[in-house]
Amino acid sequence: MLNSIPLVDLGGNLDPAVPAARKAALQLHEALSTIGFAYIAGHTVRRATRDAAFAASREFHASTLEQKRSLAINAFHRGYMGMATSTIVTSSVARVTRPNMSESLMLMHELPPDDAGLLAGLPMQGPNQWPGWLPGFKPAMTQYVSEVDALGRYIVRLVAMSLGLEATALDHHFDHPTTFLRALHYPPQPPVEDDQMGSAPHTDYGIVTLLAQDDSGGLQVRPRGGDWIEAPPIPDTYVLNVGDMLARWTNDRFVSTPHRVINRSGGDRYSLPYFLDPGMDALIECLPTCTDAQHPPRYEPVTYGEYLLERLDKNYAYRKPANA
Repeated sequence: MLNSIPLVDLGGNLDPAVPAARKAALQLHEALSTIGFAYIAGHTVRRATRDAAFAASREFHASTLEQKRSLAINAFHRGYMGMATSTIVTSSVARVTRPNMSESLMLMHELPPDDAGLLAGLPMQGPNQWPGWLPGFKPAMTQYVSEVDALGRYIVRLVAMSLGLEATALDHHFDHPTTFLRALHYPPQPPVEDDQMGSAPHTDYGIVTLLAQDDSGGLQVRPRGGDWIEAPPIPDTYVLNVGDMLARWTNDRFVSTPHRVINRSGGDRYSLPYFLDPGMDALIECLPTCTDAQHPPRYEPVTYGEYLLERLDKNYAYRKPANA
């Protein structure tokens, strides 16, 4: 059983045709089918871009509570979520009763003003809320999303290759993707052990998560059949993990592994998870190379949006009726 998270080096390029891509795909398949997590090195997100995004997040969270609340999260799941306003009741790995000790600003995929889904008010299709009092925030985050999204799309191609598919076989599911960039702040927690967590044990909803974390530590992962292990920060890497939808897509060949955050660093912790998911109407059904006579499909086909909305409705206070 693995007691550490493997590292996959992409070699500094995002070209699935180079020989290094085949090696990375094989290493990624091994990591995602055993522990469901991997450190990603040799990526193309520039350090200056990442540093600027972290600086923008810190500046936002240092703003007044009144300013942050002016961007309160809306029905399109964009905006500020205050401290202790999400409780992961859909967790399949723990009975969670206490809200997460964190606050965050949620940014999702940007849409042009004439986008049909936006004009129709479809779920998750709305404008982002930007802190206008911080003129450098939007440019920093927009550039960051551009670079980390390119990395995420390359990871999807490596996943396809690792499953015996053409590198571009899954690309069309991401023509109009559902993406989330969450600028998270975890205050320090007391060193005394209790059941309060920065983020309670959970699995992610979607396809892949690319996490940039500061040097505070606190992320823990629970491999299948094992106990919690640390996922310490490694400079210039991302922590990649499988989401529930990718596990379903691969007939559980890839593992959506529980993880949690407990900030015992004595200081504030900041992280930037980026979630790259398909379009809301994308049908997720067992991939052809992940099933045979001995391994029939384990799950009924489901649209990504149907699955996502069910979980958001249960886990976030702002989506519940006032009298619930």
